[in-house]
Amino acid sequence: MQLVGMFGLGTILGTSLSSFTQKHQINQKIIPSSGEMLPIVGLGTWQTFDVQISSSVMKQLKQVLIEMNTKGGKLIDSSPMYGNSEKVVGFLTQQESFRNNFFYATKVWTSGKEAGIQQMHSSMKDMNRSTMDLIQIHNLVDWKVHVKTLREWKDQEKIRYWGITHYTDASHDRLEKIIENEKPDFVQFNYSINNRNAEKSLLETAQKNKTAVIINRPYGGGALFRKVKGKELPSWCHENDINSWGQFFLKYLLSHEAVNCVIPGTSKPHHMIDNLMAGFGKLPDKYVKEKMLKTIKTI
Repeated sequence: MQLVGMFGLGTILGTSLSSFTQKHQINQKIIPSSGEMLPIVGLGTWQTFDVQISSSVMKQLKQVLIEMNTKGGKLIDSSPMYGNSEKVVGFLTQQESFRNNFFYATKVWTSGKEAGIQQMHSSMKDMNRSTMDLIQIHNLVDWKVHVKTLREWKDQEKIRYWGITHYTDASHDRLEKIIENEKPDFVQFNYSINNRNAEKSLLETAQKNKTAVIINRPYGGGALFRKVKGKELPSWCHENDINSWGQFFLKYLLSHEAVNCVIPGTSKPHHMIDNLMAGFGKLPDKYVKEKMLKTIKTI
């Protein structure tokens, strides 16, 4: 695993990101199919960005993206399944000078070749992108058809990468088979410290086949925060650059060599900051991971 950009962060959690200097860099991992480096914490937009352009929450969402950019986060993941999220991302990033600093990912979520092409063109228009960094086949819907189109689009440089996604444990075997046969650039799936089905073989399969991994549902759909509500973070966490429960949950996942990026969703700037802080400092080693698992089991 190649990882860059580490520093101690115990005293800076919660401070304004504008105070960070050049030496404070978010950790990055290599995208195996290209060698490109990608910051290890990104942003999911399911539900959180599904608002009307005229909504008062737009100012708050804009600040989420500002904080993300300031701290070095890049990957923004969306989908036509996520209501208005693609349009909101496109609208907010179009206004800013840093619009080209992000790594834009969306999905195709329909059946049929022509319907897929039409939907992907619509997504690119909504997100204000002439090319897309990554398009994924959402929940494997009609994947055998869409994979042909995505390969063609990559050859034509309409997209830089293509991938597949799902969010259930039951899909992991299918994802493995497709990874082995089709060698996608990316795979996205569910994984959390309280749901480690992906550790059985899916993560290893992705790594062996040089497929980058994006993790969705890293907080177990919110169940993890409910589990630790009112509980103090163990004292040993701070010496391991873990300064919140959110960072605890994300760093466990990011410590796996196969995981390239986690994409927790949020509409709140302070949560975006806390998520991003999981991308800084050292990642847990085997010994620390064992302590983390023991902690969760005993709470």
